[in-house]
Amino acid sequence: MRKEDFPKPLPGFSAINRFWDYKHQSISAKILPGEYYVSTQDEIIATVLGSCVAACVRDVQHGIGAMNHFLLPLHKGEEWSEKITSNSQATRYGNFAMEHMINDVLKFGGRKQNLEFKIFGGSRVISQMGDVGNSNIRFIMNYLKVEGYRLVAQDVGGINPRKVLYYPLSGRVRVKKIKDLHNDTIIRRETEFMHNLEKPEAIAGEIELF
Repeated sequence: MRKEDFPKPLPGFSAINRFWDYKHQSISAKILPGEYYVSTQDEIIATVLGSCVAACVRDVQHGIGAMNHFLLPLHKGEEWSEKITSNSQATRYGNFAMEHMINDVLKFGGRKQNLEFKIFGGSRVISQMGDVGNSNIRFIMNYLKVEGYRLVAQDVGGINPRKVLYYPLSGRVRVKKIKDLHNDTIIRRETEFMHNLEKPEAIAGEIELF
């Protein structure tokens, strides 16, 4: 399918990179660190995670889902109500990334009581990075608990980066753990928002979650 023939994304998400995934025969929206994407279409949302965390959310009744990708847990000193776009630098932080992604899901027809979440990432990809991955995991677990959201699946922690494919209409997830990747590469790509990991040298078996 040609890109010009793709159904248009929801308002506010035209900057997200969407392409035709020949392997999976689907439109795919690739999100970078600090981005999130909301969809009501039959497409894939894809990202690659090191110490970052991605939260996938879906309204199980109204056919709308989303995924984010945040680098750090909290940004202090600013109000969550600040107007932020889907690819703002502020959404590098978990509190902004969660708040604004959920608000957009609700704006486009979702209902809070229907939301289910799946979370991924938070690896300790290199010791010099400290425990950022674990801090991200603690944040997202606490956020979902405090806000009363339902967590139905998770694949977090460990030492390997992950490639995540999320199908927002069905809630289906595919995860690939990347076994061989230069650590300086993943650090550079996380910190500089560079995400060109389409063909890692060696990938573990694919796991389908729910």
